[in-house]
Amino acid sequence: MALSVVWARLPSGVVWRIVGLMTLTAVLTPDPEGGYVAQNPETGTTTQGDTVDEALANLKEATSLYLEEFSFEVASPSLMTTFEVAHA
Repeated sequence: MALSVVWARLPSGVVWRIVGLMTLTAVLTPDPEGGYVAQNPETGTTTQGDTVDEALANLKEATSLYLEEFSFEVASPSLMTTFEVAHA
């Protein structure tokens, strides 16, 4: 899904930026010291929070700030899965 950005300059001089929504991936893992680490694999943004909700809110903010600075298009949705490995 491509990010669509439209700029409009009003007679008052105010500039509006209308941005389409993107669906991205959030991977949250418990932090051994407490809370959760949240990562977006498409952009590489990573943050943390005391709760799942806080970590996800922080990730949304971090990813939004990233996208303000860097152009980015999602070619196709990420595929998330799990797998098992044997260990001693």
